[in-house]
Amino acid sequence: MRGRDEETGEFHSPSRSEQRREALGVLDLAETLAGLTDAQLARVPVPESITPHILDTRRITSNIARKRQLAFLAKQMRKLDDEELQAMRDALDEKSESSRAEVAAMHRVEAWRTKLLDGGDAALAELLDLHPDADRQRLRQLVRNALDERNRNKPPRAFRELFRELRGVMLGTHDDEGDDSLDVDDTDD
Repeated sequence: MRGRDEETGEFHSPSRSEQRREALGVLDLAETLAGLTDAQLARVPVPESITPHILDTRRITSNIARKRQLAFLAKQMRKLDDEELQAMRDALDEKSESSRAEVAAMHRVEAWRTKLLDGGDAALAELLDLHPDADRQRLRQLVRNALDERNRNKPPRAFRELFRELRGVMLGTHDDEGDDSLDVDDTDD
């Protein structure tokens, strides 16, 4: 039994419910770690003693055996310090925040693409005011081609190219497919 302190009346240790909640939290963390790819796992500060257990858990496909291995992984993780567990949780939370930021950036690019297709030259002038390093001719040509594709019910090739070009202009990334006109000088930032 856990007992109480005679002087303060506080409990000496956490209740069984608190211990169970903590254990289930570690189990959830273990399940999340087992679901990560190698690249994602490399960004999380996982102790070397835990990595082989994570790899074993990934390898197992049978439901019951995987559940048992996951419980074993969580048991090994409960032996870690609270700081180590919190560092792993923080790294995973940071990852989710960065993915939300990436999604928001893609939505901004999509909004500009729609604005360019619907707004014409005024929208292009506004974009060029915000991003003077953008290639005016290339953007104008892609907008014209995307509108032509839309009117002729053709596959959206220029529509996608316009998105890639806008992403490169707004976020500083380009998918180089051998086209030198897509290069942007990022040294001005």
